[in-house]
Amino acid sequence: MFGLEGSMLTLLICCLLAVCIFEFINGFHDTANAVATVIYTKSLKPQVAVIYSGILNFIGVLVGGIGVAMGILKLLPIDSLLAAGVNISVCVILATLISAIIWNLGTWYFGIPASSSHTLIGSILGAGIGFSLFVNGNIDGVNWEKAKEIGLSLFISPLFGFGVALLALQLLKKMINPDSIFFQSPKPNEKTPTWIRSILIATCGWVSFSHGQNDGQKGVGLALLVLISIVPAQFALKPETNIKDAHSIFASITEQLSNQKFSEEAAPFVSEINKKSLKLDSLIQSQTEFTALQKFDIRKNITTINKNIKELEKLQTDPQAAVAIKNLKAQGTLLSAYTDYAPRWIIIMISLSLGIGTMIGWKRVVTTVGEKIGKDSLSFAQGAIAQTIAAATISASSALSLPVSTTHILSSGIAGTMVAHKGLDNLQGNTVRNILIAWLLTLPICIFMGMALFFVIKMLLV
Repeated sequence: MFGLEGSMLTLLICCLLAVCIFEFINGFHDTANAVATVIYTKSLKPQVAVIYSGILNFIGVLVGGIGVAMGILKLLPIDSLLAAGVNISVCVILATLISAIIWNLGTWYFGIPASSSHTLIGSILGAGIGFSLFVNGNIDGVNWEKAKEIGLSLFISPLFGFGVALLALQLLKKMINPDSIFFQSPKPNEKTPTWIRSILIATCGWVSFSHGQNDGQKGVGLALLVLISIVPAQFALKPETNIKDAHSIFASITEQLSNQKFSEEAAPFVSEINKKSLKLDSLIQSQTEFTALQKFDIRKNITTINKNIKELEKLQTDPQAAVAIKNLKAQGTLLSAYTDYAPRWIIIMISLSLGIGTMIGWKRVVTTVGEKIGKDSLSFAQGAIAQTIAAATISASSALSLPVSTTHILSSGIAGTMVAHKGLDNLQGNTVRNILIAWLLTLPICIFMGMALFFVIKMLLV
């Protein structure tokens, strides 16, 4: 399998299995985000709701693209991992996954809607810091620019969900008679009107789909990290492509650079783009076959070219240079087709893990989301608004290739509708406090766990 034998094949299978376990837990840990409202508004029976949610999670992963997956992949210094050897790479991967699994299971057991996204990002950063300290004696190995970008999206998105949900419910009450049944909670032994059920089922499906679209990609990114670290010869570059076809792309890049005058401040980035393009063009034209290290070197240099093009874009204000940079970006996108991909079998594997996990173990967190955030029972309008805003926010974040927390966006959305209904006194203090504590502590705790586990696993395996 992949040209591996014995212990290396076992390591590969164990790492991929750990990725599937993480996504499986992610499924039942985050199921409440989609099904709590339809269950507590009696729009769907629990068994039907989780199967419906599981299927749409599965579809979301299948068609969700790989933008978020690439963001996860770029958090770690893969080139340094490869240079350090497979055993060290496996230590980083296992430390990340074990840390994330432990925290996800713990918060699920106590019924706390903690974020699987915060958990995973914290675990990746912790394992990456541990690796960087081991290799370089510093923490420069982690892509802190990407970490800052992701951290900002994780921080802002729940606040956005809370504020928009609060305003949306208030606006809806001005547009629709506030005494309408839509603003009431479900009554015992009374059937929910069909039109309301349709709205809630549709928004539940959207949340489930968007969750798969965003959270499923995180699992895809982890699986790609495993494959590229352990089997770079097969997966450092997209197997269906021929890198020799990139000659025209490199030629276009060097032509753009030679024909355009850039500012003095941009000179280092121009020089780096030109140097890497010429180097890669020379390499792909001089050989017919490439070793695993050469393939990974090609991947690393393509990434460097695109990174420098982005830096160039930030610096240039000259209209003529802007045209050249636009063309450079287009060529960089063409180069990314050789590196930014996910095998179909990986996407299906993650889809199944997340979809099946969604159908299991949902009750603990559903109770918290459905009953314990607000003092009042969840109304039909509150459920529909919270779900719509959560789904729209997650979908927009996926389009921007940013991982966000489905858990915190939807929980904060429900909290926002509760405040809009009767003010801050309508929130249950203990539950909100627990969610906020989990929101604030998940990242630092998982960073520490990931770092500690890296050193423990390294002592055991290396």
